[in-house]
Amino acid sequence: MATLYQKYRPNNFEEIVNQNHIKITLQNEIETGQITHAYLFCGPRGTGKTTMARVLSKSLNCDKKKEKESEPCGECLSCEQIKKGTSLDIIEIDAASHTGVDNVRDNIIASARVGVSADKFRIFIIDEVHMLSISAFNALLKILEEPPKNVIFILATTEVHKLPTTIISRCQRFDFKRISVNDIVFKLNYICTKENIKITKEVLETIARQSEGHMRDAESLLGQVISISGKEVTQEKADLVIPRSNLNSVIDLIEYIVNKNSIEAIRLINQLVDEGVDLRQFTSDTVEILRRILLTKVSPSLAEKFAQDLGQNLEEKINPIAQKTTVEKLTEVINTFLEAQQELKNSFIVQMPLEMAVITLCNLNIQPKQDLSASAVNQVIAPATANEPATDNPSTPANATTKPINLEEIKAKWNELLLAIKKYNHSLSFILKVCELQESNGSLCLTFKYKFHQDRVEQASIRQLIMKAFEEVYKTPVNYTTLLDENLAIPDEQMSTPTPQPMASPVEVPVVPVEPVKELAQDKTETAEPKAESGNTADTILKMFGGKVIQ
Repeated sequence: MATLYQKYRPNNFEEIVNQNHIKITLQNEIETGQITHAYLFCGPRGTGKTTMARVLSKSLNCDKKKEKESEPCGECLSCEQIKKGTSLDIIEIDAASHTGVDNVRDNIIASARVGVSADKFRIFIIDEVHMLSISAFNALLKILEEPPKNVIFILATTEVHKLPTTIISRCQRFDFKRISVNDIVFKLNYICTKENIKITKEVLETIARQSEGHMRDAESLLGQVISISGKEVTQEKADLVIPRSNLNSVIDLIEYIVNKNSIEAIRLINQLVDEGVDLRQFTSDTVEILRRILLTKVSPSLAEKFAQDLGQNLEEKINPIAQKTTVEKLTEVINTFLEAQQELKNSFIVQMPLEMAVITLCNLNIQPKQDLSASAVNQVIAPATANEPATDNPSTPANATTKPINLEEIKAKWNELLLAIKKYNHSLSFILKVCELQESNGSLCLTFKYKFHQDRVEQASIRQLIMKAFEEVYKTPVNYTTLLDENLAIPDEQMSTPTPQPMASPVEVPVVPVEPVKELAQDKTETAEPKAESGNTADTILKMFGGKVIQ
């Protein structure tokens, strides 16, 4: 019994699905009599290359075809013999099983020199021609370049890059394309009508998407579904043959996110886990559908192409979703799911990354990340202790609590600030000592000579520490910014160890002996200039970089 793709193989140009760019060209050549001696049909499997070659052969050798017509009659002896595969002048060769040069000499070269019988042309259809050996290609090249009269070669291949350029250059090349979902559904529906099979359009679209543009694969899959379902195909029985498609669930999830319905979205994700769906593949499908919606929003001209790939039912579901959202929102959703896809690999709770992504997208406003001001950081991270006065209104925004600074007051108590910071971070006090205090728009600006000093002060943990020290010394939040000035001149007195100002309780600063360091420095270089005490210099370097002497 013939399979569906054999039984319903097209017999003329009109029955061939899609490939209109090829059909129109070949039909024009036949009608005008401008036939070339060699054709190259290349493209994916199951897209009609061999079928097109047979229809072309029928049309060229049809006995009843009139002038300026291209369609074969399908009734004459020549058409019947070509359809049955018994024609002596239509020679089909499988290059995959005849790769050697001897086969080319015996089956092609020798046969080509024999006169044509009753038909008009002797046509060689060489399938999977890329499988020929180099010697076979060399033997084929000469006769392909100068063929006998009324001899035509039709080469078919799925891997055109494996053919020598000398062969390609002597052929008229046609590139076959994958067939759209709608075209495949049309052909499958025609077959089901002829076979008296009752089937829904949803099942046909699922089969078409599963075939990925290969008509032969779609017809084979339809044959399997009919075998298990009988004359009435149901979705349940079709699912036994067709690998389950989760695109409907993908679109449902996207719709929940657009509508900010996190409860239904999370319920759907957990339902998919219970059903054994691979969440990584599901996430990939989600990103792919989101990408198509995004590109459709960017360029409406792409909408038609993507609709052909998805089918009418999915297109009808996607269009309302695309109208509700924006490019910015889609970009944020795609980025969130890409991050979740990476986290799925190592998550000990398999669905948790997707659940977190849904919660983030449904319950949070998508806005650019904002940098908190210094006052806000101080209010959130460094609340007042029992011995420190609390702010009047902790919930007041930072801009409302920050007052213009008094630079002279800041400078007057700066040494107290350095000593307060020194309790938490010894090296930080030195970094702040060698900066220059300025006023900028009512705020304190710390100007540094070195980039690594500025970067250190801008670190989140360091900024929190400095803000805490400001509260202790100045009893009010002080907002500050930083600036880099490589030409900043640092006075020599600022490079020495900070001397504390008189306070309520005197603080003794122990002096660490540094004579060994001095001797070491003298051993290393004899040209050191004694401008400052070497002990102070070594101590300064250690404090600048936050280090200590190990040996």
